[in-house]
Amino acid sequence: MKRVLKVLEDLSEKEGIKVMNGYIQHGDTSCLMHTVAVAYYSLQLAEKLHIPVHKRELVRGALLHDYFLYDWHDGNGRKIHGFTHPKAAMKNADRDFGLKKLEKGIIKRHMFPLTPIPPTSREAWIVCLVDKYCSLKETLGRDNYKSLRKMWIKDNRELFLKVRDRKNDR
Repeated sequence: MKRVLKVLEDLSEKEGIKVMNGYIQHGDTSCLMHTVAVAYYSLQLAEKLHIPVHKRELVRGALLHDYFLYDWHDGNGRKIHGFTHPKAAMKNADRDFGLKKLEKGIIKRHMFPLTPIPPTSREAWIVCLVDKYCSLKETLGRDNYKSLRKMWIKDNRELFLKVRDRKNDR
């Protein structure tokens, strides 16, 4: 979790990261918590299976894979959100953070097979698969990431409060 939080701290200087906490992704999970979970479990999966990956890029791509910065539940013509948000997320993330090619691939390809072009790197495949796993758990109400929240608060309470409080500002 410390590696994920270190990258998140670097990214949290931009307002967009805080805004993500104000949007619900699946079930009652915020977009920010969803991306933290995807980053954490992606890194865990790579380490557990001894898959050689670029860890920083894996974590950045996972944290930014849903950096689309809008409420897709609001009914404003976003019925095809699943098909279009990877491009919006990549554009926003590249604008705000300057992405590496590998990170762009992770973000652009995370919705495969809904988007037709498959991931082209180990990192992108991992995020794609873990994103589906986390999304399913969130949608079915099987996980609200209590253990991740505890780790986050334990490892970096100040960062947790910094990004969490954005939700309360709205």
